Amino acid sequence: MPSFAVYTIGSLRQARAAAGNLATRLLADRRNTFWTATAWTSDVAMREFMLTGAHRQAMGKLAYWCDEAAVVHWNQEDARLPAWHEAWIRLQREGRKSKVLYPAPAHLAQQFAPPRSKD
Repeated sequence: MPSFAVYTIGSLRQARAAAGNLATRLLADRRNTFWTATAWTSDVAMREFMLTGAHRQAMGKLAYWCDEAAVVHWNQEDARLPAWHEAWIRLQREGRKSKVLYPAPAHLAQQFAPPRSKD
């Protein structure tokens, strides 16, 4: 868990400083579940972030660290980050699972527990 935290903080700092980043946030949820949301000026800017620095290094370790992982991406007219519950709904419907070595049943079924937050 300490290594995961180091990469999480590094990835957040990297995203916030990245060209084209409009917004970034993190939800540390129950049972070591972490949700991230970002908004970008373009898909190119988002990919540049994803494929470099701390984020790229973390993604190389994801399969070993996680038993559930998924991502969802969509385009919208404004830079407003979605409420966590809205992001969860989209993840359930439109998301794709990331590769993990020891998948939990929820990962296999793509039925992730909803985030606990006040927004």
